[in-house]
Amino acid sequence: MKGDEYIQQALQTESQPSEEQLSRVNLRILHALMGLQTETGELTDAVKRHIFYGTPLDKVNLVEEIGDVFWYIAILMDELKVDVGDKASFEHAMRVNIEKLRARYPNKFTEFDAVNRDLDTERKILEQ
Repeated sequence: MKGDEYIQQALQTESQPSEEQLSRVNLRILHALMGLQTETGELTDAVKRHIFYGTPLDKVNLVEEIGDVFWYIAILMDELKVDVGDKASFEHAMRVNIEKLRARYPNKFTEFDAVNRDLDTERKILEQ
């Protein structure tokens, strides 16, 4: 298969959003998600360089990048407050995350518990 043929066949399965779908795009959420991807990529790259290239692990830089992740999460949480109110707070997200993990892993992490999850119970916790 040649490159041009592949492109033509790939384009047959491309989703083309309608004007209505595009009008529902929330640019703040998109900005936050793109920023999170960028910052987590920078974190991963720093660790990759340390492991595979032998560069020193710059922990000061890692903390700075984690701060950038928090910044984008703050934008995302602020935008979600429009729809879910106080559930879009750091405190709420942290609390229900730990409660969900306690339900999933009552004692500590096990592979069995990771595979055999009670999704209904986890969802009820998240909807509190």
